Order: sequence, then structure tokens, then C-alpha cells
Amino acid sequence: MTCVITLLTDYGLEDGFVAACHGVILGIAPEARIIDVGHLVPAGDVRRGAAILAQTLPYLPAGVHLAVVDPVVGGIRRGVVVQAGGRTFVGPDNGVLSWAVHQAGGAEAAYEIANRDLCLESISPTFLGRDVYAPVAAHLLAGRPPAEVGAELPVDRLVALPAPTCRLRDGTAEGEVLSIDHAGNVQLSITAADVAELGVRPGDTLAVWMGRRQLSIPYRETCTAVPPGDLVAFTDSAGLVAVAINAGDAAERLGLPPGAHVRLSPVR
Repeated sequence: MTCVITLLTDYGLEDGFVAACHGVILGIAPEARIIDVGHLVPAGDVRRGAAILAQTLPYLPAGVHLAVVDPVVGGIRRGVVVQAGGRTFVGPDNGVLSWAVHQAGGAEAAYEIANRDLCLESISPTFLGRDVYAPVAAHLLAGRPPAEVGAELPVDRLVALPAPTCRLRDGTAEGEVLSIDHAGNVQLSITAADVAELGVRPGDTLAVWMGRRQLSIPYRETCTAVPPGDLVAFTDSAGLVAVAINAGDAAERLGLPPGAHVRLSPVR
């Protein structure tokens, strides 16, 4: 395993929470290289955290991947260590790791974090990221076997978020809003390959159904290929179709929350 720990949280950047986690990691594993995946995940938005980690994972070196995004503050949620595809994942067992674990090839082994000797001496129930998850991740990076964190768990008992829905039928692609980024771009679970199978290419127009509304949206290569203020669909860096507004917030205008059902079809 390389000496890399990646860190994803919903802690924000205004306070010292991220720095405290860095300090704990380096105090235990001073050789660690820490990659900050992101810390502006909306508070408690497990789905958004899972999407970011899974979509970033192919570009990260193998190592220990620590993700702490959880709407439950306190010691109620169990913590887990999951091994998959030569990588080690650490975080709360709430699904935030699940899409990345699947991306890595599926869980091979899992352990419940229970060994207090691998945690800080004093544990605050409101900052498990610093007191439990960060030190456990650092000890694993430093060579402690995952089995030392606690009892092994059946991998089919791990909490997993439902896989994003996407299907093609009757000349349409049906999916859902997978996530919304900081600019308000709406990422769908529908891939560029899906719309290509419908015969849609950049330069065409998509019919987009959102609930009872239907819009005709140009499908272009970038979100700046339309005038400022206009809606546009494009393929984002993850290979997924996204709906955006050039210099605007599509999620706010369209009122599309994560999980909302969306259908696409070509405009002939």
C-alpha cells in the first residue's frame, strides 16, 4: 500500500476541523501524504459524498480512503473498515463508502471499528472524524492489519446506498438526479453512451421531462456553448449527462433535488 490517505468530509473550511484530522493522521503516520478530496459536501449529504468519492476514485492512488459524511452526530453509527480492490476504506457505515467500494470491485472484507487502542485517548461523540476515523486510518496506513480494528463483518451486512437508476426504453432514457455541484449543475445518472444509443449527438436537442414539465434543451459539448442564462445539457467529466445554465444555477431554477426522476429523449 502506498503512503496515501485521501480525506473527504462535510466539515467545511471555515473552522479547524480538517486541520485537526490532518494533525492526528500525521502524528501517527508522519510519512503520510494526504489528498483532500473535498470538505464542502453539504452537511450530512451522504449521497453527494458517495458520488464524489466514487467519481474521484479512479484518479486516486491506492491507499486508505477516509470519508466522514454523516447526518448523525454522536456515537450511534458504527464505524467500519472495508477492503476492496487493493484499497482500504474507512468511515461510518451509512453508505457513504458504498459506491466507491463498488467502483473498486466490491467489498472483500469488512471490520467494525471497536479497538479503542487505535483511537485517541479521549473521544468526543461530536468529532469522531478526529478521534476515531482519522487515527484508525493512520494506523492502517502505518501497517496495522485491518483485522486489529475489531470484529470481521459479513460484507453483505454493510449499509449500501441504492444504485442510481438508469434504463432505456421506448426511445427514452430514464434516470434520476445523481448530485448537484457547487455551481448548481445537475448531474444525472444517465450516461453519454445512453443518449448516444438514442441517436443523440452534441448539436442536437433533448426533450427533458421533470415531473409534469417538459423542456427542450440543447445538447452541447460544454456549458458555455449557449448564451449566458440559457439552459444546456452536456457530458460532464464523469461521462454523465448534466443540465446546467451558462453562468447560472440550474438546480435552483429547475427545482431539481437529488433523486428526482428525469426522462430524456431526442427532439426530432
